[in-house]
Amino acid sequence: MKFYFKHLAYLFVFIGFSSANAGSYDDFFKAIHFDQVQEVQKLLRRGIDPNSPNEKGVPALLVALQSGSNKTAVLLAQEPQTRVEVSNPNNESALMMAAINNQLEVATVLIERGAEVNRKGWTPLHYAATRGHIAMMRLLLENSAYIDAESPNGTTPLMMAAYYAPPLAVKLLLEEGADPTLRNQAKASALDMALANERKQSAYYLRAFTVAWEIREAGE
Repeated sequence: MKFYFKHLAYLFVFIGFSSANAGSYDDFFKAIHFDQVQEVQKLLRRGIDPNSPNEKGVPALLVALQSGSNKTAVLLAQEPQTRVEVSNPNNESALMMAAINNQLEVATVLIERGAEVNRKGWTPLHYAATRGHIAMMRLLLENSAYIDAESPNGTTPLMMAAYYAPPLAVKLLLEEGADPTLRNQAKASALDMALANERKQSAYYLRAFTVAWEIREAGE
C-alpha cells in the first residue's frame, strides 16, 4: 500500500510537470506569434528548446518568419542552439522565407550562422527575385548565390523577376551576369515571361542584354 501511494504521488508530479510544460510551449508560440521578444527570451531561459515545433510540426524559427515576427525571428536565429537549416512542410528553408518576406536582418544572421544560400531546386534568390527585394537580392549575391540557379522546371531567378517583379530587379540580375538566353522546360525565356505579363520595361532590358550576350558569345 505504501508503494502504491508513493507511485501515485510520482504520477501526479509527472502529470503536473507535463501540463506545466505544455502550457509553457503554448505561451512560447503565442509570444512568437505576437512578436513578444522579451517573453520569448524569458521562456528560452527557462529551458524551452528553440527548435520546438508547433502543433503542425513547423519549427519555432519558421513560425516567427511566417508570422512576420521579425524581432523574435532575429532572436531565435541568433540563439546558439537553434538549427538554422530547417524547412517547412513545403521544403522552404528559413532563409527562403526571410528572402521572400524581405526580412533582411534575419537573413543576414542566418547566413552568418551557415544557412545554405544555394540549394537544389528553388533557392532564396528565386524567392527574393520574385518579389523584387533589391537589398535582399544583393545580400544573397554578395554571399555567392548562384545567379542562374534552376528550379525543378528550369526556371531561373531572372525568369521569376521578369514575370513578377519591378524592372529594377530584372536590371540588377542582368547587370550581375544572369544569362538572359536560358529557357525553362516549357521553352520560355525570361523575355517570353516578361512579355507574357506585359512587363514592357523589363522586356526592354532583356532584349538589350540578350543582344549583347549573343554578340559576346559569338565573339568567343
